[in-house]
Amino acid sequence: MNFLYNILIFKASLLLPFFALFSKKLRLFVDGRKKTFARFAQFSEDDKIIWFHAASLGEFEQARPIIEQLKKEAKNYKILVTFFSPSGYEIRKNYELADVVCYLPLDSKKNAKKFIETVNPTLVLFVKYEFWPNFLNELKKKEIPTLLISGIFRKNQIFFQFYGQFFKKSLNAFHHFFVQDQHSKKLLKKINFTNTTISGDTRFDRVYEILQQDNQLDFVTEFKDNQYTIVAGSTWKEDEQLLVNYINNNALENEKFIIAPHNIKDEAILELQQSIRKKTILFSKKQGEKMSEYQVLIIDAIGLLTKIYSQANAAYVGGGLKTGLHNILEPATFGIPIVIGDHFEKFKEARDLVALKGCVSIKNQWEFTRSFHQLKNDEDYRNKTGMINKKYIRENIGATKIVMAYVLEKLN
Repeated sequence: MNFLYNILIFKASLLLPFFALFSKKLRLFVDGRKKTFARFAQFSEDDKIIWFHAASLGEFEQARPIIEQLKKEAKNYKILVTFFSPSGYEIRKNYELADVVCYLPLDSKKNAKKFIETVNPTLVLFVKYEFWPNFLNELKKKEIPTLLISGIFRKNQIFFQFYGQFFKKSLNAFHHFFVQDQHSKKLLKKINFTNTTISGDTRFDRVYEILQQDNQLDFVTEFKDNQYTIVAGSTWKEDEQLLVNYINNNALENEKFIIAPHNIKDEAILELQQSIRKKTILFSKKQGEKMSEYQVLIIDAIGLLTKIYSQANAAYVGGGLKTGLHNILEPATFGIPIVIGDHFEKFKEARDLVALKGCVSIKNQWEFTRSFHQLKNDEDYRNKTGMINKKYIRENIGATKIVMAYVLEKLN
């Protein structure tokens, strides 16, 4: 398996530049990695470096509370953040609390050896489920303390299969696993890893902190005009089909909609806007407009969704119909009811909130329409549903404190 894995990585390194010619995202993936080692020139030989690795933006949000605490309590250390995906790197490449942000090179033995020797981190934190065998094996060889934070395991992962010994062996690099739930702890115990702590998910601390900031957006207040407002966040095309159908055929005049699509390319935004028969305005075209006169607002920009959720009466979070559910904790922290698609099994918080009835799962247009009719027409139901979500957030904060206690002990 070791040999086969390394052959696959080698073939990927040859083929990706070719496929990148036809894909902007792959081009970012390939070209960004060419600059990784050059960025380390910002470090000096005497720097003590703590390295965080996140697959993408969601995993970065799990690392963020730990980074923020380290900047307060371990000021002598430099922070390195690496991403696997362009969707994470492109949004957070200028993250002010990190000294260097870059792509993680492909997981070849050569790259792993060069990377670890160049950075020589004091401590390494991988987030959730990023497992790169060559990097982990190199960290193990160098005996560099390595942690998994907000980890979550499922029985169908390769570590728990008879053919997964190569990947299981790479887990030996981790000095400690901070996992989200009892199920993950039990799975690790079955393969003889007992260096585990159930800490929960650091994202709860992150979204709880959002309540302490100023979430007011004047243009949203003006648009909403004290009307009932649905915020649809991180929507994909399949989500937007249900949403647009509802807006065109079922929405009342005193019902407003803010849509923040995942894809904000001009052609996708134009297609969405043209499909809506109600009076619609783009965020980028709001200047000089009387926002209260519009019924639909499309956010064709990034970085605003969290604050927008604060003014929602109900939320729809996209990705759960097909492509992968986006973050439901951000709307949940504001105590609003949430509707999602029916593909949410991989997301513990979604499973929990669906079971608690703070989150409603739908799979077709009829269920979508019924859910939003009930939320609009039954204020008592709407408030009770939202409070379930708010309570769930508060009951699950504290993971950052648990992880930080261990981290500071390692650093001292």
